[in-house]
Amino acid sequence: MDQLLKRIRSFDGVLELAPSEGSEFPEIAWGDYFFYYAPDGQVLARQQPYATILTKNYPDEAMSNLDEPERWRLNIHVGATMFVELTGETPRSPARSWDYAATDVIVPHPVYRQQGWVSIINPSVNTSTVSIRLLRQAHEAAHHRAEHRRPHERAGGEPGAGDSR
Repeated sequence: MDQLLKRIRSFDGVLELAPSEGSEFPEIAWGDYFFYYAPDGQVLARQQPYATILTKNYPDEAMSNLDEPERWRLNIHVGATMFVELTGETPRSPARSWDYAATDVIVPHPVYRQQGWVSIINPSVNTSTVSIRLLRQAHEAAHHRAEHRRPHERAGGEPGAGDSR
């Protein structure tokens, strides 16, 4: 995980949120990582991360067995086209039976597949290279979305500020 974190942190404009004990974030998120494209260091309203690393089970996604020692899960928003390429399914198709606890394998995200997310538990030999490629693509897609926000949605903007209304 340390090598993967180092790589993600090197992306231009990345904002990493890593809630820790006692922070303003919910306790369930402590110890996990959330990655955004935010070169000014500010997450905008309704902005979702493009990748996460979870170190424990969440109530609605325990099928990854992340509460077992030394297990963690990389989650990446890849979009519909790449989702099909990686899984052979569309994000909204009925899911076949997936082993969400398998390590070093790309699987649909156990909860957010319909939004085009995939997951990898403990990326290693089989998935390390593709993980970095997918993370970079997700980061670039987030960058692209940020550049195409309406002026009032951009960092530092207020509704009505800088637009022609």
